[in-house]
Amino acid sequence: MTKRIALVTGGTGGIGTAICRELFTQGFTVVAGYNSGGNHNKAKAWQEDQQDAGYEFDIAYGDVSDTESARQCVNGIEETHGNIHCLVNNAGITRDSTFRKMTIEQWDQVMHANLRSVFNMTRLVIDSMLEEKWGRVINISSVNGQKGQFGQANYAAAKAGMHGFTKSLAQEVAAKGITVNTISPGYVMTAMVAAIGDEILEKIALTIPVGRLGNPDEVAYSVAFLASDRAAFITGSNLAINGGQHMF
Repeated sequence: MTKRIALVTGGTGGIGTAICRELFTQGFTVVAGYNSGGNHNKAKAWQEDQQDAGYEFDIAYGDVSDTESARQCVNGIEETHGNIHCLVNNAGITRDSTFRKMTIEQWDQVMHANLRSVFNMTRLVIDSMLEEKWGRVINISSVNGQKGQFGQANYAAAKAGMHGFTKSLAQEVAAKGITVNTISPGYVMTAMVAAIGDEILEKIALTIPVGRLGNPDEVAYSVAFLASDRAAFITGSNLAINGGQHMF
């Protein structure tokens, strides 16, 4: 059997890197999607760093919020590796502002990057998954898509939209060997989060029952499980990985 192909959008970020590494460890051929504002040298440097650490990843540029750019990204991967079997929709941005000060540009940027991207990328791979009668779509949402967050009406709305998308598509493709699930991380200790500062991080940790922030690997383990054959009976679900910060 040929190796299955996994595409992780936003694959060069903190959580994305952990997901790429874990899927590689589980035997997937992994492609890390990136935008990085078109900074291709940055992505290539990331790829070289991963190779030095023992991980062989391909990288693929694409603006997942743009339909044509997303298409070119997927077409390039298919030409090089073949059909994509596992899609992890991990790319996303924030443009925080209280609602009264939020501009339509801030709203549209977040909705396009965080939710329209899920439509764009999934639409491009779902037909080949149906043909092969096997596929995994894993959408990385957020605890704030479940509970809301001050100053994030755009982000919370987009991340909540992922849940509705997940449950609807899961019903359409379940009989064809394809699962569609969502993971909702809470605060995870990435380099970006670490830059917030120790004092603020300590206050955040106090709001989390387990008393600490999450680790990117903890998210990655869950992605790898949902991508496996052992998770074939799990679809249309959401896995909350937030240390008990939000329970329902």
